[in-house]
Amino acid sequence: MEIVALDTPRPQASERLAGQATRGAQQARAHREELAERIALAIRADGMIEPLGGLRLYRHSTPLERIHSLAAPSLCMVAQGSKEFLLGECRYRYDPLHYLLVTVDVPSAGQVIEASEERPFLGLRLDLAPALVNSGMAEVGQAPPPTSIDRRAIAVSAVDANLLDAAVRLVRLLDCPEDAQALLPLITHEIVYRLLRGEQGGRLWQLARVGSYAPDIVRAIELLRQEFDQPLRIERLARDLGMSVSGFHHHFKAVTALSPLQFQKRLRLLEARRLMLDQNLDAATAALRVGYRDASHFNREYKSLFGAPPIRDVRRLRAVARQDVG
Repeated sequence: MEIVALDTPRPQASERLAGQATRGAQQARAHREELAERIALAIRADGMIEPLGGLRLYRHSTPLERIHSLAAPSLCMVAQGSKEFLLGECRYRYDPLHYLLVTVDVPSAGQVIEASEERPFLGLRLDLAPALVNSGMAEVGQAPPPTSIDRRAIAVSAVDANLLDAAVRLVRLLDCPEDAQALLPLITHEIVYRLLRGEQGGRLWQLARVGSYAPDIVRAIELLRQEFDQPLRIERLARDLGMSVSGFHHHFKAVTALSPLQFQKRLRLLEARRLMLDQNLDAATAALRVGYRDASHFNREYKSLFGAPPIRDVRRLRAVARQDVG
């Protein structure tokens, strides 16, 4: 007598499942192609534009050197090419099949890896406002269990069909500006909902959950941003957050991959670079403005982060900017 397992799909059921999988793969490929086409039409020259509030589009026709910045909470997706983010010593690479999620303000470095004239890098970044994330949490309900003990501020996950579909509908609004005011908040809300229900949902929950250390680290980050030019007082910060100094160091690095001192240093150097570029300050004045009292110390740390002394680095950046304009 032949014994058939109860859970073995019948041939018709197997064919139906295979057909659904094929249609799903075809739909995902069509969505990725549409996402690339719409971004390419919206931004025809290398650079960045913000066509809608909180939505930035990027295009680059050549791989780029590492660009240091202060990353804000956001969803980053690639329609074509690939990009890499560095947080401390950790590298996060993403492409059309993977998204990058940033959950707190953190100094990081980004680098476009794959790009060419024929197939330029095309990507988008959607800002994630804390109020919107909290609203999404209220609708999702019970927090999902954490998938890992990693609480760092940057993560990469696979793009699922629902998230991809919402991203395509988001960029379609570029052709209907009269609809964007009403539909942009709704689609953004859906994207947050999809993120909370997805692989990184636990990470977002952890950063807002009462009783977790992560919200305290977010508060510490905000204090460091406000007082980056002041002497760092670790004992006071730890005491204000109700932590021991060693506990504060441990939890801060768990989220940011940097020590508090390294974090402050990055903030200072990024601001000094901005002051020299935007306000035409000399290196010594910029160093004093951001809290350095020793110019030689500033020069050493600046070169260590950006790869060149302040004057040479600023000249290079201005030369690149003039080429881009030309």
